[in-house]
Amino acid sequence: MCLAIPAEILEISDGVATCKVGEGDTTVQASIMLMDEDVHIGDYIIIHAGFALRKLDPKEAEESLKILRDMVELLGGENYQHEML
Repeated sequence: MCLAIPAEILEISDGVATCKVGEGDTTVQASIMLMDEDVHIGDYIIIHAGFALRKLDPKEAEESLKILRDMVELLGGENYQHEML
């Protein structure tokens, strides 16, 4: 099963965005070639399989990340931490 994740754009170079996922230090690369709107540093995007699919409102991105964190906590217990979220 694949999961699309929201991430904040930190840098854009040659059609590829370097993005931060959640509160950790993890970054991912995502092609922005499928985007139908311009994106800029600081924007949130939804990423699936290495491609940015759409731009997200910051509030929507935070809500999605909170849901993912809650799911991880339920699966792994109170002391489980995941570096990406």
